[in-house]
Amino acid sequence: MADRAYQTITDRLIMLDIRPGDPIDDTALAQDLGIGRTPVREALKRLEVDRLVVAYPRRGTFATGVDIADLAGISDIRAQLEPLAARRAAERAPRSVRAELTELADQIAGLHIGLLERRELMRWDMVVHRAIYQAAGNPHLEDVLVRYDNLATRIFCLFLDQIPHVDEHVGEHVDLLRTIADGQVERAAELAREHVLGFERAIRAAI
Repeated sequence: MADRAYQTITDRLIMLDIRPGDPIDDTALAQDLGIGRTPVREALKRLEVDRLVVAYPRRGTFATGVDIADLAGISDIRAQLEPLAARRAAERAPRSVRAELTELADQIAGLHIGLLERRELMRWDMVVHRAIYQAAGNPHLEDVLVRYDNLATRIFCLFLDQIPHVDEHVGEHVDLLRTIADGQVERAAELAREHVLGFERAIRAAI
């Protein structure tokens, strides 16, 4: 139950159904999710570690604010670790995982990306990144990258309506996934790094 609460609340925070700075009512969340308050509270403790919520004594729990100054720090970490994950996936992923990455690339290539709602585009973005992290075969690296991708996606969603060509950003995943599946180690790392830096440039241009 705590895991389900964690995943659901994380999604709401990332996709801004719970906005930065909003108070979080654990009782209301528990009722909405149809579970007890205890798993919700456990989930909120995990989300504090993820820097998605913050708890203040006698004031309650709130969604963390978004400080654009955080973007540089998040991008700095991702620019180092996203290429590492892509590199490891290209080096180590077994044949079955490579087939899954190719299938995911084909799915995205077959989408009418320009017609999708922007929230749906961001969901595809998250699916791709998580597939690559898992394919890298290092659960510690995966945990760190999921945390920072969540923070980055939240910032992206905040400025989503001001960013042109979001579809192109998501479309970049096709080449990245196929490059990893083909075992092109250096090219995969290069594409992953440029993808992260392109995200930062897009955000800064929108500010």
